[in-house]
Amino acid sequence: MNTIFKALNDSTRRKILRMLREKEMTAGDIADAFQISKPSISHHLDLLKRADLVMCERKGQFLIYSLNTTVLEETANWLLDLMSKTDKES
Repeated sequence: MNTIFKALNDSTRRKILRMLREKEMTAGDIADAFQISKPSISHHLDLLKRADLVMCERKGQFLIYSLNTTVLEETANWLLDLMSKTDKES
């Protein structure tokens, strides 16, 4: 879970996740939305992949990135469970 929170602790990575919520994209498509270097975008994508927040599939010569909603749902459920237990104890 630490890897997930570390990945979410950056505004660029959060923006990438919002973009992937809309549609699958290549790294080049993602990089075009930012004014940072392509190696920096690759680093962000690598951190998101290691946290299992994004998935990557090769289609021909391109790597297509998509959002892994399963991990996000599990994290959200964990946070909601944590909050509900805190509310009950108050």
